[in-house]
Amino acid sequence: MSAKRAAVGILLLAAIAMAFVYRQYIHYAEIEQGIARLGGLAPFAYIALYLIATILLLPGSILTLAAGVLFGPVLGALYALAGATVGATVAFLAARYLASGWVAQKAGGRLKQLIAGVEAEGWRFVAFVRLVPLFPYNILNYALGLTRIRLLDYVFASFVCMAPGAIAYAYLGYAGREALAGGEALIRKGLAALGLLALVAFLPGLIRRLRAVPGTTADGGWIEVPELAARLHRTNAPVVIDVRGPDEFTGDLGHIPAALNLPVGELRTRLTEVNVHKDDALILVCRTDKRSAKAAGVLRAAGFRDVQVLRGGMEHWIRNNLPVEGQTATRSA
Repeated sequence: MSAKRAAVGILLLAAIAMAFVYRQYIHYAEIEQGIARLGGLAPFAYIALYLIATILLLPGSILTLAAGVLFGPVLGALYALAGATVGATVAFLAARYLASGWVAQKAGGRLKQLIAGVEAEGWRFVAFVRLVPLFPYNILNYALGLTRIRLLDYVFASFVCMAPGAIAYAYLGYAGREALAGGEALIRKGLAALGLLALVAFLPGLIRRLRAVPGTTADGGWIEVPELAARLHRTNAPVVIDVRGPDEFTGDLGHIPAALNLPVGELRTRLTEVNVHKDDALILVCRTDKRSAKAAGVLRAAGFRDVQVLRGGMEHWIRNNLPVEGQTATRSA
């Protein structure tokens, strides 16, 4: 981890620790009154407050109740959902910036398989953990940032699946906080029922990946840059297939030495060219790993058994100062 990231991480942890130590001095009723006095700026102040509270791991349910009191059940739910989504996104990006690379390098064995399974389920996993009340909202934001779940999938699933809770809590706040004891229990039961539906959608695929033998396509199909670099020096080295277009293959990033160039858009019509490698280990590479993941699905459907995707693609390969060929331009900083 770079010194800059370490400094940001230390500051964030210090802020969270201070919020935890002094949480008893945070008076939400006074904050609510202060926001109410802001008039037209109140919604912006509320969303900003929700963002800060999310980053500092302060409870969000109290703020969602306050939204119902301040803005009514409809606008209150909308503003609470906006604040929760923005805060969740910032926390997710902070975790990804600070530690996702380190986690990817250090994770191994069953943990690596679990992470791969979660990443492969994408929005379905996000939907499940958002709907099940057992998983704390604030902790989830940081935890999911340590995976490589797509940002858009994360934001969309979070927004949609946090909506039922935001609507329910905002209405509860509007109706009166004295109903909280019984009302919150009812809300949690309803969210648990929705969570079970999400569980049915994502759990079978995750279990298949956890039961798979490491190194096969069923374990999530990912390979890290250091592992590939080491395997390329062995006698049974895998076949590297670069699925970028010819212009990128010899562009600013170049390509891995001895890699075959087979653009993903032409893959289905050119399968005969790689049939000779049907029993070999195949590693797919693109600029990052999105096109490679798509190409992996095509090859697996065509009967190729051992297909993996280079996590981070050529960008991560370059960052590790590994050899490349075919560069025709100097990469910008």
